[in-house]
Amino acid sequence: METPSPSSGDRASTITPRPQGAKVVRFIGRNLLRLLLLFPIAWCFGAVYFDGPFPGTGNLVIGVLWLALLGCLLFRARSGRGRWLTLAAGLALVIVPWSFKQPSNDRNWSPEYARTAGATIDGDAVTFTNYRNFDYALDGSVTERWETRTVHLSKLRGIDFFLNYWGSPLIAHPIFSFDFGDEGHIAFSIETRREKGEVYTTLGGLYKLYELCYLVGDERDFVRVRTNIRKDEDAYLFRLSAPPEQARARFLEYVTQIQNLAKKPRFYNVLTANCTTAIRSQLHVQKKSIPDWRLLLNGKLDEMFAEHGLFAVKDLPLSELKEKGHVDERALQAQDDPQFSRKIRIGVPGY
Repeated sequence: METPSPSSGDRASTITPRPQGAKVVRFIGRNLLRLLLLFPIAWCFGAVYFDGPFPGTGNLVIGVLWLALLGCLLFRARSGRGRWLTLAAGLALVIVPWSFKQPSNDRNWSPEYARTAGATIDGDAVTFTNYRNFDYALDGSVTERWETRTVHLSKLRGIDFFLNYWGSPLIAHPIFSFDFGDEGHIAFSIETRREKGEVYTTLGGLYKLYELCYLVGDERDFVRVRTNIRKDEDAYLFRLSAPPEQARARFLEYVTQIQNLAKKPRFYNVLTANCTTAIRSQLHVQKKSIPDWRLLLNGKLDEMFAEHGLFAVKDLPLSELKEKGHVDERALQAQDDPQFSRKIRIGVPGY
């Protein structure tokens, strides 16, 4: 006996409809992937704009032409595989030459970065060349002075920490100053080394626009320019609790970095090699811990230091330490005083 075939209605009833939820998931997934792909495209455009061969308008034109060419080729691609290959080739067109761009110590530097610091160790003595000691007059005139300075490790007593704000309370510039007693203070400031006419931008700091610069110099230079000359900046001073042997280890890390940069320059990077994260990179890998978010939003470094008990004075709240450590007014009063470093410490807890 022949089995009757199902009716068309029966066949239709056996087809399982595709779940609506699966369509939504696929739609979200496709568009999320497209959104994520915008990041490498945007990054490559920035690499062309900031690090291309023709600074300014020239690089902008090249970047726009690259975007237009990439968009046109992606539109003309006839398959998903073709679009992926086109995108990879377009990104490689930027990334490959960008990866070959090298840092240099030989450029037309702005005067404050004109010289590369040097450091030599001879037994107990450490000698710095191109030690910066600029003199700033209140009328805005600057006397450039590059000196040779020698200190002795046996006289190192401790570390002082300046935190300088120029705008947002989340972003600041740290300066570490090493106290050598009657031989004075040696201050280190990690900065972008900029060429003449070059202006710092945070976006530019994501690329290879600036070299990394370890400046070694006098507090009357590094602190006074921020408190007395530049407008609307605030500097705070804290005494750290580092014993002499620990201070010596931190000091020699700076010396090593200065020696390394004199031989092999590095690029500054706003995330991985800025004025704060570069300090962390000095530490031996075994000493490193999980990075703290305040290394990037370094206006909160004082909070991080307080949490870790790094300040010499531990029985005062951070707000009071900060209030008493605000040095701008004292720095202005000691503008031309040869005892500048001593005067700005009057009333600061820990001294």
